[in-house]
Amino acid sequence: MLSILASSKNFSAAVARLSALLGFFLLVLGSSAQAQYQLRGSVLDKETKEPIPFVSIGIPGTSLGTASNADGQFFLNLPSLPQRVVFSEIGHLRDTLVVTSTQKPFEVLLGSATITLPEVKVGSYAFQLVDRAYRHMADNYDEKFYGKAYYRQVTRIGAEPTELQEMIWNVKSNNARIEGTTTTQGRFAAKQALLNFTNFSFNTKGYGLYNPNADSTVSLALLSPNAVKNYYVELQGILEKGDANIAEITFETRPEVEGYQANGTVWIDTDTYKVVRFTITSPNYTSASQNPTYKLKNTLLTFDLSFQNTPDPVSPLDYMKVKLTADVLRPGTPITKLDVSSFTFFYDTNRKPTGIAYERGTLDEKDRETIRQAKYDPEFWANNPVVQRTPVEDEVIKSFEQKGAFGTTIKPKRK
Repeated sequence: MLSILASSKNFSAAVARLSALLGFFLLVLGSSAQAQYQLRGSVLDKETKEPIPFVSIGIPGTSLGTASNADGQFFLNLPSLPQRVVFSEIGHLRDTLVVTSTQKPFEVLLGSATITLPEVKVGSYAFQLVDRAYRHMADNYDEKFYGKAYYRQVTRIGAEPTELQEMIWNVKSNNARIEGTTTTQGRFAAKQALLNFTNFSFNTKGYGLYNPNADSTVSLALLSPNAVKNYYVELQGILEKGDANIAEITFETRPEVEGYQANGTVWIDTDTYKVVRFTITSPNYTSASQNPTYKLKNTLLTFDLSFQNTPDPVSPLDYMKVKLTADVLRPGTPITKLDVSSFTFFYDTNRKPTGIAYERGTLDEKDRETIRQAKYDPEFWANNPVVQRTPVEDEVIKSFEQKGAFGTTIKPKRK
């Protein structure tokens, strides 16, 4: 069996769809164990009626909230009625629902944000926005946020799921990255497989949009003083979302940049210069292997960071997605497809410092060992609404059951 150790070099940003891996999940935040009203429903595009995934859903003035899953469905416990619930997503208009009853599922329709092109020199304006976003992020980097995060990771080799990991973290973060975590709950299901990753979560814990300790003169990050030298950028349009205008800018590395390739999209508020969302994909993924006869080729590592929609000058992380795809090459055997995806959702976020000793992610950390050392509470995983979800899709359940792989994971009841 091949063990893969993630490298800290040349990370990228992600668009990983977990529905293809694990069905969908429902994330519900806050002290909802005692909630009396359960709001459920789906979020659809107003014109196309297509589901909208990963919509931020929250109660204004509280830390209660959730996100729609990959199929646009959501579940949220409400402390009382009536209640105002806000729905927000980068490509659609923000909407508020006044909930007076939860007896029936809701269908929430979001209109698409209007896209316009300003009458400016598009290239120079795009670089100007990127530069101002970089300076805004650097100036506000010391603003800290404290809260919790839910992490899920699924590995597929070929068409077969081989590992599932779930963790709950206490998390300290800022406007660019996770600064530190501690694991409070964890579980995994795994079976013998061609390869596994010892610390894939480091991609989430270690990646950031800005690093004040990096040498800015040689930085290859988009949000750095070197954007003009290292990147082509293009303004795709301005999303008009109420009082806010969000610039959608695509970027890719120039061909003269040696040793690194990347492309992606950044969304920047044109008034505040806050980064609203950032995605980046790169083939520059390296790994350390315990078996030199196995090689990863055609790697693509993708990151997707989204920030909460708050009126404050600095907004905390909303979610991070990471996806790695590759071809596994072995002598004398056909190419095997590899797909590893993770999703991290941040909740109960505030600015109040805690007495928790947060630890920075390191390459030496072993995810399974971290999970084994965490307190395992079966009741938490069975009942806590933070991880409440629909039954895992049949193909995944069968795959793990056939190998007896549910070790620290509660086996879902089959109907």
